[in-house]
Amino acid sequence: MFTGIVEEVGTVKQIIKGKHSAVLVICAKKVTEDAKTGDSIAVNGICLTVTELFADGFAADVMHETLNRSSLAGLTSGRHVNLERAMPANGRFGGHIVTGHVDGVGTVSRIRRDDTAVWYTVQAEPELLRYIVKKGSVTVDGVSLTVAALTQTDFSISAIPHTVSETVLKERREGDSVNLETDIIAKYLEKLVCKTAEQAPDKGRRKESGITQEFLSQYGF
Repeated sequence: MFTGIVEEVGTVKQIIKGKHSAVLVICAKKVTEDAKTGDSIAVNGICLTVTELFADGFAADVMHETLNRSSLAGLTSGRHVNLERAMPANGRFGGHIVTGHVDGVGTVSRIRRDDTAVWYTVQAEPELLRYIVKKGSVTVDGVSLTVAALTQTDFSISAIPHTVSETVLKERREGDSVNLETDIIAKYLEKLVCKTAEQAPDKGRRKESGITQEFLSQYGF
């Protein structure tokens, strides 16, 4: 599990592409200080397993599914990436629950400054936007951010200068693709309230959920 608080910006040193997979070699210092083979490191919000360690970085395999669902397929040597180690059991929970399992890719449609803050508007597909709520959390390229505005076609976040300067957000331009991970709690909630025969415990008979919109509203959801 991750928190979306980026620890370091690394640099892609090499990409070895196979037919349906790839190996990333990334230059980094901080995230490899106590790393070992088999550890998890989030690269632009994607949980990857360290397969090899070097004096100046690490290597990780990228599978077919990951390439299809993320922007990693478009990475080139020399590009910068956000890096975060998996959260230790005794660590501080600075962001929100981030699994490192990217849901899809969005497109930066607008960037504007508002005094010291920088607003990023990201277009996304409806199947992603359904899990995004105003004032809720979303992960953009591995960065835990708060949703400041939401429409039927996009959402906006307002980033503080520190977040921009310490992540690859400072390099993002309008038209760029970004990895998105929505709040996992929303997915679990949808699963619980979904009325499907597959979820019924009595061998396929449809069972109506006792959870309704009125019930959720009554208890503050």
